[in-house]
Amino acid sequence: MGIKAALPRYELYLYTAVLGGALIWAGSWIFEASSDNVNRKAFKESVKPGWHYFGRKMDVADFEWMMWFSTFRNHILFALAGHVIFAKIFTLVAPKHRSLIFGVYGGLAVLITMGWTFMALVLSHCIILYSVALVKRKWMCFVAGLTTLASIKLEPYNSWQESLVTGSFDLQDILFYGGCGFSIIRGMSFALENCEKKDGNFTFSDLLKYNFYLPFFFFGPIMTFDHFHAQANNTQLTRKEREMWNITTKALLHLGVILVVDVFFHYLYILTIPSDMKLATKLSDWCLAGLAYSNLVYDWVKAAVMFGVINTVSTLDHLDPPQPPKCITMLYVFAETHFDRGINDWLCKYVYDYIGGDHDKIFKELLATFCTFAITTLWLGPCELVYIWSFFNCFGLNFELWVAKFFSLPPFSTIEGAMGEAMSRRIRGVFNAANFWAIVLYNVLSLNSLEFAKMVGRRLIFRGFPLSTLSVLFVTYCGVQLVKERERQQALLEEPEPVKPAEGDKEKAE
Repeated sequence: MGIKAALPRYELYLYTAVLGGALIWAGSWIFEASSDNVNRKAFKESVKPGWHYFGRKMDVADFEWMMWFSTFRNHILFALAGHVIFAKIFTLVAPKHRSLIFGVYGGLAVLITMGWTFMALVLSHCIILYSVALVKRKWMCFVAGLTTLASIKLEPYNSWQESLVTGSFDLQDILFYGGCGFSIIRGMSFALENCEKKDGNFTFSDLLKYNFYLPFFFFGPIMTFDHFHAQANNTQLTRKEREMWNITTKALLHLGVILVVDVFFHYLYILTIPSDMKLATKLSDWCLAGLAYSNLVYDWVKAAVMFGVINTVSTLDHLDPPQPPKCITMLYVFAETHFDRGINDWLCKYVYDYIGGDHDKIFKELLATFCTFAITTLWLGPCELVYIWSFFNCFGLNFELWVAKFFSLPPFSTIEGAMGEAMSRRIRGVFNAANFWAIVLYNVLSLNSLEFAKMVGRRLIFRGFPLSTLSVLFVTYCGVQLVKERERQQALLEEPEPVKPAEGDKEKAE
């Protein structure tokens, strides 16, 4: 059935009221748990004094968020502001050489921050991948790239390489693994694009300019070489109408979201509570469901804001970077689930779509997902938790195809064809609601812990059955239908339904 199947307006109003009430209800449970346990001993390290205006402590469990927007905020702003100033000056003075300036400024910033040994290590990775790229064999590019990536993800090779970097500061580990990891992925993109180049080869300087673009260097997102090379070397630098207004609006929006998240952290300790399993076992089913959902929403917000800040800078450089990931609230199929659109685009282009084709063949899809999640596992760092996460997400992606194939056979396809589009949408919404919680449970284990994910699953599926199970599924079903309605409206804007001719027009035509 088509995406444009409509539901009655009163039904959508009911879904909105149910979803809104449920979110407020779950939020009240989390707020109560946070307020009652603010002085708990287990909270000592992750709940610290917050803003003086609120007179409350703040959840500071996420090091990455605190690093970006509190601890090292000034350092990051200084580096990005310097890039913007230099890039703007040389874009006006020498627009043909702006990609060179991007690379030189980024290389100097990396050298000053991390030292010459780290720079030498990154350059050695670039030299390896450039040398293999000249052979123009994709399988050799993958072997060289994945072997190099494994050398910074697996013991004892990663410890040996990390020991080469002298100095010690709080961000060294993050910058080391982020810089090396993203450099290798970018190098693989360069090598694979060079294999596609019919006449000659890209130069080593092209690789360096691509790799040392500072806004993307340490934290991403990944922009494939073909897109970056074309955009960074474009000399026709013009702005679309109201583009600067949109850039400014997005920057202010990101600032607003940062402030809102910090305010929420004063009242809802969504990151600290799941780490205290003794407390979590005493919470209600609704509170646990709210914690699991809010952790995924927060992770999306964090990714959207951090990539959004970087994307704002790169947009000022006349680049079109990967967009932030799709909100977890809008997801009810595994095929659209990702938290880093840059890595997702890279994997889809070079692995998933390349092997899977149109993703309609069961065996090809199985092989494509296996290879995709094998590389993802290596990228994230092989460990038991990552193995479990990869297995379940790989299974979920394939299971969706199996179910779709099964229900496309008679008599199911015949039954669906006989029923109305609205009823078909409702039935599909039930399956999508169950799928949504599979996505939540499969991903919350990587954000919190395997024990927390198992406890949430047991409480919602077994111990909470039937009341908690069915009520949570119904609320999720309401949310899915509202998402489907939003997708329907977008589809109508992109492709309006044809206007049916009036009866009088039909008679005239006859």
